[in-house]
Amino acid sequence: MAASAQDSPDLSAPPVPARRPRASAKGEQTRARLIAAARTLLSGGMSERFTTRNVAALCGVSHGMCHYHFQDRTDLVLAVVADIRPEWIHPLEEAVSAPGPFAERAERVVELLGRPEGAELSQLHSALHWHALNDSRVRESLEAEYRRWRACFVALFQVLAQERGGGVDPRPLGEAVAAAVDGLAAAESLGSEVDSGAVLRTLISTLAAGTRPGG
Repeated sequence: MAASAQDSPDLSAPPVPARRPRASAKGEQTRARLIAAARTLLSGGMSERFTTRNVAALCGVSHGMCHYHFQDRTDLVLAVVADIRPEWIHPLEEAVSAPGPFAERAERVVELLGRPEGAELSQLHSALHWHALNDSRVRESLEAEYRRWRACFVALFQVLAQERGGGVDPRPLGEAVAAAVDGLAAAESLGSEVDSGAVLRTLISTLAAGTRPGG
């Protein structure tokens, strides 16, 4: 019996893409535990012992299970880079993007950056920099994170440019503050007693004052 037109497939219709299976809740939990174990090893100053086998052992899963979620140790490091983003980049982005004039946003930024960085996060940054020196994928990923971080300071001075009605190039001003923050963080990591809040407040206000017409 010949097939009717209603039964014939519509060859003109675009193919329906196959739906990817959703990761199970248990799989997501295992992945999160592996990232937590990776953070523990990295923040403990044990970069030389940072292997997928040691991460799996600390997590309490098989080595094969670790490789099911992460191809190699670089994938694990990249997962840690993404995992700490909400702890240092998102708060800065929120401080800059929240409503208010330049002076108010700048004060939020100063207050945020004036808080001491947690020991774990500080150790993680050091470990990630070490891996970046030895792995191009980590270096590219970490540089992308820092570009996003530096963009926050440029966005801050973009608000000032809008308030002043032009004549202000926010990029060099924002980059200058970002470089100063990096220097302060390095000094603090060595135990130097520096009032970061006071330094940043003075720097930002001085840069802002220098952009005034005739300044």
